Amino acid sequence: MQQQVLAERVLVRSGAKPGALTDGLLILLSALFIAALAQVRIPLQPVPITGQTLAVLLVGMALGSRRGPLAVLAYLGMAAAGLPFFTGGQAGLAYMGGPTGGYLVGFVAAAWLVGWLAERGWGRSLGLTLAAMALGNLAIYAFGISWLQTLMGGWQPALAAGLYPFLIGDTIKALLAALLLPAAWKLVKN
Repeated sequence: MQQQVLAERVLVRSGAKPGALTDGLLILLSALFIAALAQVRIPLQPVPITGQTLAVLLVGMALGSRRGPLAVLAYLGMAAAGLPFFTGGQAGLAYMGGPTGGYLVGFVAAAWLVGWLAERGWGRSLGLTLAAMALGNLAIYAFGISWLQTLMGGWQPALAAGLYPFLIGDTIKALLAALLLPAAWKLVKN
């Protein structure tokens, strides 16, 4: 406790807001959490099933509409810069322009949306949390499938490759994220 008070005094004297160090650490650790779960994958083509969506939804709801998207942007920025954070140890801008590019952009929107909903009480019950997670998944699908259809030449092949194979897995991941949310909030508050 004394170390936190001392750190906040140093930040205040330097002009930084109290809590800025904590926010920065939460954002960095959350970005690393997303990167770690990105390595949990089932290799489908053209888009693999990964643990990223679980991480993005959990981080978004736990950190809120400001810090959640910042954690996703930090994750994307580190991977774009060359760190092997995308699924299968991939990295770089070329990967982001491929079939998964729209989903990656959708992660930012989903983190903001579920964070915004959590700030409005959607994390108070399992039912509301699952509804928020479903809306977050819809945001990811909207961006992902829109991008994928431009690469695949139509909506039907994009839906067949980028939506239908993911529905059951994303439902399970949303349920797991919802169950983990109370523990995540405890970690964020401590």
